[in-house]
Amino acid sequence: MKLYIAEKPSLGRAIADALPKPHKKHDGYIEVANGDCVSWCIGHLLEQAEPDDYNEQYKKWRFDDLPIIPQQWQLKAKPKTRKQLTVLKKLIKQAEQLVHAGDPDREGQLLVDEVIEQVKLSQTKKQSIQRLLISDLNVSAVKKSLQNVRSNRDFIPLSVSALARSRADWLFGMNLTRAYTLAGQKAGFGNVLSVGRVQTPILGLVVNRDNEIANFIAKPFYEVFAHLSTENKETFSAKWQPSKACEPYQDEEGRVLHRGLAENVASRISNQPGEITALEQKQKKQQAPLPYNLSALQIDAAKAFSMPAQKVLDICQNLYERHKLITYPRSDNRYLPKDHHQEAASIIKAIVINGGQSDANCQGADISKRGKCFNDSKVAAHHAITPTAKQLKSVSLNAEESKVYGLICRHYLIQFYPDYIYNETKAEITINGGVFKANAKQDVSLGFKVLMGKTALKDEQILPPLRKGQKLHCERGEVIDKMTSPPAHFNDATLLGAMTGISRYVKDPEIKKILKETDGLGTEATRAGILELLFKRQFLKRQGKLILATDTGKALISALPHGLASPDLTAKWEASLSNIAEQQMSYQQFLNPLLADLVGFVELAKNCNSNVFAQLPKTSPKRRFKRKAKPKAKTA
Repeated sequence: MKLYIAEKPSLGRAIADALPKPHKKHDGYIEVANGDCVSWCIGHLLEQAEPDDYNEQYKKWRFDDLPIIPQQWQLKAKPKTRKQLTVLKKLIKQAEQLVHAGDPDREGQLLVDEVIEQVKLSQTKKQSIQRLLISDLNVSAVKKSLQNVRSNRDFIPLSVSALARSRADWLFGMNLTRAYTLAGQKAGFGNVLSVGRVQTPILGLVVNRDNEIANFIAKPFYEVFAHLSTENKETFSAKWQPSKACEPYQDEEGRVLHRGLAENVASRISNQPGEITALEQKQKKQQAPLPYNLSALQIDAAKAFSMPAQKVLDICQNLYERHKLITYPRSDNRYLPKDHHQEAASIIKAIVINGGQSDANCQGADISKRGKCFNDSKVAAHHAITPTAKQLKSVSLNAEESKVYGLICRHYLIQFYPDYIYNETKAEITINGGVFKANAKQDVSLGFKVLMGKTALKDEQILPPLRKGQKLHCERGEVIDKMTSPPAHFNDATLLGAMTGISRYVKDPEIKKILKETDGLGTEATRAGILELLFKRQFLKRQGKLILATDTGKALISALPHGLASPDLTAKWEASLSNIAEQQMSYQQFLNPLLADLVGFVELAKNCNSNVFAQLPKTSPKRRFKRKAKPKAKTA
């Protein structure tokens, strides 16, 4: 008997649908016509044991016991899904051939591997386990995947990487949450103060932004514009570019802070001749953005519909599992395999029928076009999120599902649209020794931007025909008074953008380089959940569309050392985890320095300034602390 082990029931049913009929449905598995069986996990059936599972004394939280470092790691069955674990273990023992069908990512690899590991199999049987990668739950796609199974041995490094991440998160989350909760207790604060490798740097981002805004002092600055005319009386404006001699009167961003200097420049250029001393005129092309990965989709949905990240993920899971209208949604990849191009016609037909985009938009797609997104070398275990060829019949989408499905369809369709083409002119004008610049863009062909709601360029001046050496006349100089403004508070879109582009917030060049090469803070699958966790634990709050830190969140960040509140630690971890997955680093090489760091962080927690928690609302340590004494093992 061949046993297929899916990550969840919906995937199990999809696999069974592609196997010989008739089927017999049993409790926790499906038997197909040839005697093979399909069963499933329900997410993680196993979880890391709690500290008191290792030693009863850890039920009470005490500084003296920290750090808690298991010598022999233990997993335990989740109570709610214990029955399914029993079913799976029995089937694994009976099966002659196992097929691992976890989701095509690091976490999906581990959660099935750890269930198989619970059954003591012979080395021969372990070596023969196959790996089935599915990103589209429709029958035709599943059948295609069934023809391309691989050896599960190829994915052992990925599983080890996930295991290392899971244990490292447990070590840091469990120990540092206890340490800082105990520090808060010293000041009479009784709630759990959770600390995690990813959630804490995200909280730090928001706290730092809020503090920057609160401490911001607006300052005036000045810009000078030259209002110019050609010999044919055509007019345009150019902005002054201060010289090196002006640096004492500028801030670090080059803004002029001295009004007298700006007024002097304006008066010196008024009614004066000018000359175009440099001119660059180019026609440029812009290709369509790549199809979505989850983070890019969540960012666009937040911008367009003010949807929280978790809401977008939930909708995507429904579109994938229930409606089968999109491919695997937790993808971090934005490319497609070349052979996916063959499905374009049937996918676009489905988009029209399902109302994902208008018939006119679909008619404008040129399916003979093979964009840069079709690239086998860029596709790993999973590819970009795309619509499937599934056509809805009786079931219709609700309003929110339609919105998200529409975004995914649009980003797929634009891969078959022409480039956006525009003319760009950059002119440098010299007036009485001063340098001024004028830039302009002019649409030539909107191309894919037609689908993006692009209209004519706004607030963009149209330059007259210009040539290098051309003489101009400056009618007058004008000083524009401006005020510096603080950065904006984070919202769903900008905070997700910060998490994926976290390197922008790091100064250390080595750490910045690592973060640019990884996917930022968290993964596609975890970012939404981590944000929700920060709201649930009352470290973050919403104010309309804005995301702000609470007093508790601010107090925690102020008590933490920089190494825990910044993304640097996560950057090093992600680089190491990637190296494990690529067999460039061992599990032990990753864990040993991490344990040394942990000991140091626990010592800092013991000696931190707990007075920062004294101003927070007092709670009953005994009542609140006891109820939440066990943070989840998977503290992110």
